[in-house]
Amino acid sequence: MASTADIRNGVVLNLDGQLWSVIEFQHVKPGKGGAFVRTKLKNVMTGKVVDKTFNAGAKIETETIDRADYQYLYNDGESFVFMDLGTYDQIQVSAAQVGDAANFMLENQNVTIALHNGDPLYVELPASVVLEVTYTEPGLQGDRSSAGTKPATVETGYEIQVPLFLEQGTKVKVDTRDGSYLGRVND
Repeated sequence: MASTADIRNGVVLNLDGQLWSVIEFQHVKPGKGGAFVRTKLKNVMTGKVVDKTFNAGAKIETETIDRADYQYLYNDGESFVFMDLGTYDQIQVSAAQVGDAANFMLENQNVTIALHNGDPLYVELPASVVLEVTYTEPGLQGDRSSAGTKPATVETGYEIQVPLFLEQGTKVKVDTRDGSYLGRVND
């Protein structure tokens, strides 16, 4: 058992049998009354985010989460198949556990998978990835302003908003947290 003093970003708590990852925390010591810890927790399985407050010194149950490097091999229709870069063992991860990461994963891309007792929980991607634009409407002459955007489909099939001047075949950097365009990548 741990106490609220052990709460840090990334720590996984076991609350009522569910695993919650700490996204943010703040130790608060008001002038009157007892100290407490205000947290923002994300459910590891569902992705739901909630705010929870703990009294200072309260006992909490933490879980050990192992993170390992894997390579994304392919999607077999029902699940995603990854290979452990250390042991070359393959594991299957359901689409629900992969979640939005599927929008930014290319075959043979390296990712980190969080495991709890050997079971995959979720896939962690780098903060940004480079993807090629496979389809976008042509920009009109004079559309060089930075203000306008248009939809573009990247090679994973995901649609993002890009500046009007970008053309099909351009490699772009995409933020994996919210799918936003970060810039062009020159080969």
